[in-house]
Amino acid sequence: MKISYDELRRINRLEKNTSNLVEVDEDFFSSLKEFVKDEKKDYLDSLQKDFSESKARDFSNLKKTVEEIFRLREKKVLNKALIAVRTDEYTESHMASEEKEVFKKLINLLNSHNSLLTEIFSENSNKRDKKDLDLNRFSIRITREVPKFVGTDMKEYGPFSEGQVIELPEKIAKLFISRKLGEKN
Repeated sequence: MKISYDELRRINRLEKNTSNLVEVDEDFFSSLKEFVKDEKKDYLDSLQKDFSESKARDFSNLKKTVEEIFRLREKKVLNKALIAVRTDEYTESHMASEEKEVFKKLINLLNSHNSLLTEIFSENSNKRDKKDLDLNRFSIRITREVPKFVGTDMKEYGPFSEGQVIELPEKIAKLFISRKLGEKN
């Protein structure tokens, strides 16, 4: 896509009026950089010849427009990354290549940060071996339907249906058996 003042105004208007990213080419920022470089050269040339207020105003408006487009898109990419991490639905549609790179880095950073939350609710926050935890699991057959619930280890379990055979941590399995929700398999 060839960048022009009209195209930038169109993109800016659309970015302001929608919560979604406006579709741009993969090389949008490269093209934008070239366009600004050419416009800056024209502006600087006009300063040396005869100072033109209209050229100064045009270049100032161009700078503001580009900055606004950049900030709007930056915010949308950040929001898209937050949503992607929470919903596991990743889409890089309508992003320029530089934005895709930032998006991937944000996803990794947010996933890393979210592991802190998992650790906070983890019973084994003292970093016991997972092998130790696996030894304390029991296989039981569900005798009644059980809705989704959060166990004593702060992990989500279920929902389970009658007759289903599952493995649960010892504490939860004993609770199921004592409440007649399951029986040893």
